[in-house]
Amino acid sequence: MKQILEFEKPIINLKDKIAELKKFTADSEIDLTEEINKLEDRLEQLEDDIYGNLKPWDRVQMARHSERPTTLDYIHQLFTNFIEFHGDRRYGDDQAIVAGIAYYKDKPVTVIGHQRGKDTKENIKRNFGMPHPEGYRKALRHMEQAQKFNRPIITFIDTKGAYPGRAAEERGQSEAIAKNLMEMAGFTVPIVCIVIGEGGSGGALGLGIGDHIHMLENSTYSVISPEGAASILWKDASLAKKAAESMKITANDLKELNVIDQVIPEPKGGAHQDIKVQAEKIDVVLEQSIRELSKYTTDELLEKRWEKYKNIGDYKLL
Repeated sequence: MKQILEFEKPIINLKDKIAELKKFTADSEIDLTEEINKLEDRLEQLEDDIYGNLKPWDRVQMARHSERPTTLDYIHQLFTNFIEFHGDRRYGDDQAIVAGIAYYKDKPVTVIGHQRGKDTKENIKRNFGMPHPEGYRKALRHMEQAQKFNRPIITFIDTKGAYPGRAAEERGQSEAIAKNLMEMAGFTVPIVCIVIGEGGSGGALGLGIGDHIHMLENSTYSVISPEGAASILWKDASLAKKAAESMKITANDLKELNVIDQVIPEPKGGAHQDIKVQAEKIDVVLEQSIRELSKYTTDELLEKRWEKYKNIGDYKLL
């Protein structure tokens, strides 16, 4: 069953009305073309009004949409000859993270990303996109390989956060993420990170240290979920909407704070409405980033990365 978000209900109701009139016209001799045209004009205006003025909580819901394209969806659209590899050579394979090599514009690249499922069975298999330590170690293994063979690294970020369970902690969850942060900061190959859904906490940051960081228009990036923030601040997770308004977690907010480099537009209604169009929009930004970063020498790349992270945020010294 198709997921319908609360703010989309007026649009869906109007679409149903138009479909009903079209069916009535087709099944009878009464011509309702003029009325249908008026409703379609009204529908277009309604979509512009609603999707053009989404609140932070609306975008959180869009980022979590069950039909939102995943890392593998974009890999199939953007890259050729993708070969996925498994395992961290220490413990096992974590299917919440996909990693491998592919060609992008006929040049070899390393591609890594969080992977959610499309249904309950796959979500259980993928642990709902929440990686264990072996997932981050698998990612690091392939980033080190990219460093060795001088391949650009492209990461797709889409997770509520790293898995917080006991087993993950026993196997060194925080150490695995910290190691990724440290190593990614020093790699001498271009790193491009793209937030395609939820970018939650250190679980997202474990793949998020890059030279360029981009976000899809309706994705989010935050140190904690709105529900988690509401639970801490007001002892009430139901105030998540209020928290989302204050947290500055949307793409436009983060662009203003210099956390990200570009906001990638989405089709009207979200990325899930047309993955091919969305992939084309990502392609434009990704190609631009790879081309720009490939011009720099190793020293220039590291210096610019250092400058980027020094300039993140908006603050005043008292």
